[in-house]
Amino acid sequence: MRIISGKYKGRMLHPPKNLPVRPTTDFAKESLFNILNNYIDFDGLKVLDLFAGTGNITFEFVSRGSTDVTSVDSSYACCEFIKKTIVALEMKDAVRVIKSDVFTFLNKNLNTYNLIFADPPYDMDPDKFQSLAESVLSKDMLKPEGWLIIEHGERITFAEHPFFVEHRKYGNVNFSFFQKG
Repeated sequence: MRIISGKYKGRMLHPPKNLPVRPTTDFAKESLFNILNNYIDFDGLKVLDLFAGTGNITFEFVSRGSTDVTSVDSSYACCEFIKKTIVALEMKDAVRVIKSDVFTFLNKNLNTYNLIFADPPYDMDPDKFQSLAESVLSKDMLKPEGWLIIEHGERITFAEHPFFVEHRKYGNVNFSFFQKG
């Protein structure tokens, strides 16, 4: 796993093999950030990374200039790996790590974000994918012109969702984009 661009470009990250994760591939991550480059300025961006896993997406946002990233994951081991990497890369002022079930976190969250990225397990119940989108979009967690991006497998579709904008596929990785404004 590597950081693709920005201040930490090229840095390799070596998460333990026993983490319960499926990190976003470098190919899909690079494609995602190429899309985002056309729509957003990363400098000072407030980001929420749900189901953060290894922190792969978190570190990419910080490397590109985001200064306020919250990483949420229910795994103690994942949170500890993210915290250790934050210290090693000297990102501690830019990243907050929260060990929590994502749905519990969303129910209690009062903050708003420029971008929310969610990478739930692909085998999560399809209804929970829909619930995830609803939790974010119905509670106005996005700032004006903010984006919700959900990574998912091919059996999930959001095409009928009123705030769905587009779908992109990169190998087995699918991204669905949502925007309210």
